[in-house]
Amino acid sequence: MAIRVLLVDDQPLLRTGFRMILEAEQDLAVVGEAGDGLQALDQVRALQPDVVLMDIRMPRMDGVEATRQITGPERDGPAKVLVLTTFDLDEYVVEALKAGASGFLLKDAPAGELVQAIRVVANGEAMLAPSITRRLLDKYATHLPSGEEPVPDTLHTLTEREVEVLKLVARGLSNAEIAADLFVSETTVKTHVGHVLTKLGLRDRVQAAVYAYESGLVRPGAQ
Repeated sequence: MAIRVLLVDDQPLLRTGFRMILEAEQDLAVVGEAGDGLQALDQVRALQPDVVLMDIRMPRMDGVEATRQITGPERDGPAKVLVLTTFDLDEYVVEALKAGASGFLLKDAPAGELVQAIRVVANGEAMLAPSITRRLLDKYATHLPSGEEPVPDTLHTLTEREVEVLKLVARGLSNAEIAADLFVSETTVKTHVGHVLTKLGLRDRVQAAVYAYESGLVRPGAQ
């Protein structure tokens, strides 16, 4: 069955462009559009999309609050949220990820990258773009702890290797890159990542990256 996609953006021209790109793919189906967060909530309830392509800055209700309601405990369906941000990186993206978004994508990303991101998110994975994840978190370091705060008790449940993996995830490395860095197999990395998510009660790699920064395990600007 085709992946059902809801387009949420306050610019009709952008929605039209996204629709043209996605409807050219046999496994993707655009089931609706919304111009703000409130409309998005109504459409999610009515259309039950698999993936919501979510803009951040919109009238009436922004993408952060809409994401929080779509992915929160009172959610009406299985929809995943993929956040769209501008080239200079929207200051609300970190909040959207914390609210439950499964990843983020630049609005000027190539069509193939957009399509692949939707497929990845629909499959239950996180779209954590290595090329911009670190830049995003470093840019908004002022919103994150200084690293002087007490380390959360949950962090102590991780093994030394799992901590290493979490640090690399926070830097935006893929499983293959982590495997190469630690001289282990990708399967081993996937196992470690799974253990990290389970022990810390996190949903995906995106939340793991945010957790690593918020806990002070990884500090903005550090190598």
